[in-house]
Amino acid sequence: MKTLPGILKKESYKKINFKVSKTQHLLIKASINGVKGNFILDTGASSSCVGFESIELFLLEAKKSKTQASGAGASGMFTQIAVGNKLQLGTWKHADFDLVIFDLSHVNGALIEHKAKPVHGIIGADILMKGKGIIDYFNHCLYLMQ
Repeated sequence: MKTLPGILKKESYKKINFKVSKTQHLLIKASINGVKGNFILDTGASSSCVGFESIELFLLEAKKSKTQASGAGASGMFTQIAVGNKLQLGTWKHADFDLVIFDLSHVNGALIEHKAKPVHGIIGADILMKGKGIIDYFNHCLYLMQ
């Protein structure tokens, strides 16, 4: 009998482990421009993003953006954009990755309030779609096609 991991490996998918937080968020480690950080894996977020406070940390070249962000508990937020970045999740890599930059304080405030660790940003549906993502909730792993 074939297993899902075996089938996906044969199809050039990379396995990336994640953890489930106290708040039931999926937590994943990622590197942006060679710098490691902690992120929420969020299928409901259309774009991947980081907070303003992480611009220098991830060596981002932030530019003005006309787009306003909205999400759970907040809307109409000012954003910036950083284009052409390098993203790595486990051994999966994406060399031309765009990030939205906005105020993540409402997200991290809610995490801290529930005694969970804050995050640097969110990995969103843009990456899941780019990598033809498959989430294995039972085994706590994400598969992305290289």
